[in-house]
Amino acid sequence: MKMKLFYLLLLSSIFSLYSCGRFSKSKTSVNYNVHTFYYSWFGNLETDGKYNNWNHTIVPHWVDSTWNDAGNYPGGDDIGANYYPQLGCYSSNDPEIIEIHMKQISDAGIGVVAMSWWGKDSFSDKSIQTYLDIAHQYGLKLAFHIEPIYKTEAEFKGHLEYITANYTAHPAFYKLNGKPFYYLYNSYKLNYKMWQTMLNPDSLSTIRNTPLDGVFISLWTLRLDGEFTVKSGFDGFYTYFGSDGFVYGSTTSNWQKMSAFAKENNLIFIPCVAPGYIDTRIRPWNEKNIRSRENGHYYEKMFMNALNANPDFIGITSFNEWHEGTQIEPAIPKKISAYTYEDYGENTDPLYYIKKTRALVSIYEGKETASFSE
Repeated sequence: MKMKLFYLLLLSSIFSLYSCGRFSKSKTSVNYNVHTFYYSWFGNLETDGKYNNWNHTIVPHWVDSTWNDAGNYPGGDDIGANYYPQLGCYSSNDPEIIEIHMKQISDAGIGVVAMSWWGKDSFSDKSIQTYLDIAHQYGLKLAFHIEPIYKTEAEFKGHLEYITANYTAHPAFYKLNGKPFYYLYNSYKLNYKMWQTMLNPDSLSTIRNTPLDGVFISLWTLRLDGEFTVKSGFDGFYTYFGSDGFVYGSTTSNWQKMSAFAKENNLIFIPCVAPGYIDTRIRPWNEKNIRSRENGHYYEKMFMNALNANPDFIGITSFNEWHEGTQIEPAIPKKISAYTYEDYGENTDPLYYIKKTRALVSIYEGKETASFSE
């Protein structure tokens, strides 16, 4: 009961903050060419009866056994993330939290929420209908970011059948040229011949021009993934990762070449930008991929590199991937006995990255002149 009252008071205060500034509820203020990756896998005691994902396991290194069986975080004040959310250990199934998030995404100018989806009956599937309903109130669209939960063509088709039967008819489900839009994380989990059987319109078992057809966006990770995208029959590719230089696809200096490749092959290109990257609470061995936020400058530079590649869309990694420290969702300074959480540096306003995103989207739309320092 106390937690519920806390959420209600918090919701009221956040909405009051927005009404005093440049942000207001509007169905015409979002850009459907700007997408953000969203995670609905968080659970808490009050709503779900247990913590989910806030109590993340420390991930073992693939070679160094130092981190084997290192345990997990308890949740509450001590979570598997380097930043601490303003909303605390919230539940992704709480309608009040969903409302706050959709409002923040709308105020950031983002039009499409790419929901991480782990299949029928998964934790991430519990409240999709609620997300669709509330997103619709804010003029937002939802796309599915399908995780690698399939090992065969039949399994993948089964997931599409479930999504089609339950969600794609909703007015908030994002479609491009009338077709459902899907991001496919780690799409290389199937080889290109398996994808061809589904995505080549001349295949005997194709899903093209059937009720399961869609716009399918492959993940570009390694240098030759462009060829994989073409041979598989995908409609485009995205880069996802927020650490510039981590892999070929997330290296911003490659984006103009990748953009040219996309145009040559009639593919959609979606470079993805992040405000920073840090995941050492769950991957203590991954310090080399930390990318400092630089008080917002890292985000600005990555976004400008995306604009210079003249993309079809821009992806923002992420709204709330707290484990990897890429979130634009408000965070607060916090210290516990075992750890001092990162904060947004000089930018003490928890809404800093929501407002920063709105400014960057305005530049993308040509409404403002770029004035950020390099």
